[in-house]
Amino acid sequence: MATATTELADRALGAASIAAPAQKSHLTRSRVRAAWLFLAPMLILLAMVAGWPLFRTIWFSFTDANLSDLSSAKFIGFENYLAYNDGEWYGVLADGEWWNAVWNTLKFSVVSVTIETILGLIVALVLNASFPGRSLVRAAVLIPWAIPTIVSAKMWSWMMHDQFGILNHMLLGVGLISAPLAWTASPDLAMTAVIMVDVWKTTPFMALLILAALQMLPTDCYEAARVDGIHPVRVFFKVTLPLIRPALMVAVIFRLLDALRIFDLIYVLTSNSKDTMSMSVYARQQLVDFQSVGYGSAASTLLFLTVGLCVVLYITFGRVRFDGR
Repeated sequence: MATATTELADRALGAASIAAPAQKSHLTRSRVRAAWLFLAPMLILLAMVAGWPLFRTIWFSFTDANLSDLSSAKFIGFENYLAYNDGEWYGVLADGEWWNAVWNTLKFSVVSVTIETILGLIVALVLNASFPGRSLVRAAVLIPWAIPTIVSAKMWSWMMHDQFGILNHMLLGVGLISAPLAWTASPDLAMTAVIMVDVWKTTPFMALLILAALQMLPTDCYEAARVDGIHPVRVFFKVTLPLIRPALMVAVIFRLLDALRIFDLIYVLTSNSKDTMSMSVYARQQLVDFQSVGYGSAASTLLFLTVGLCVVLYITFGRVRFDGR
């Protein structure tokens, strides 16, 4: 009797072990279907808002489309990108102005994002400390980021005016310069001026993301370091920086995406100046000023590929782990 009972129990356990994975698998499939159901409206909207314009831009890049008559566009292959005819190369990739725009964009992105990351980290560390009026300071720091880019650029263009700008007036008053500087018109200062304005506006964004990461750090390791008498600088490099590294890398990627496609700030401050022309400004010039939709679409497609390539390389070589490990 005892043997029969044991056999029945073993069979029941075996049947339960078989049914459990099947039930779990069914539950997983149900959750996956529910997730796709909730994501479907967003994916459809994203495809309409971003996917379709991107597809049309790529298609126009292989045509001779003109802004005055898009319906008569003809397929011309890769001629807008690079072609050879009568002993001469032509196309976007053979245009010296395009490569100048690429260099300006990369220089602007690297310099501005680097400065913003360092300053944002310093600001975040200050705001993470406890002091009277911290909430007011946090709100004040976010003001430059909250101002629209066009408004910021126009405001700084007035401040940087070579004759009436307050920036030159202040620098002359303290004796740092002997004559007014043409900040946005000088080939040597135009890119510096653009980077200055971008750093002023976007550093609060980096500080906000880094501050969010600092707020989530455990306090027990800092208490142990304080008890052991470890220097705060060493604690920062050995504890704080490794813990916030995933969030810091994500913040840099987000900022790098914005910097690579910079348009409004440069266009308002320096318009079509070759000294600061970015890839977006170059594409806009071809599309609007020259009304060459095909050629401008080719430049826009190359900008899209450049942004994608930079992000992939940054994630790969930076070894970003978005799970925080």
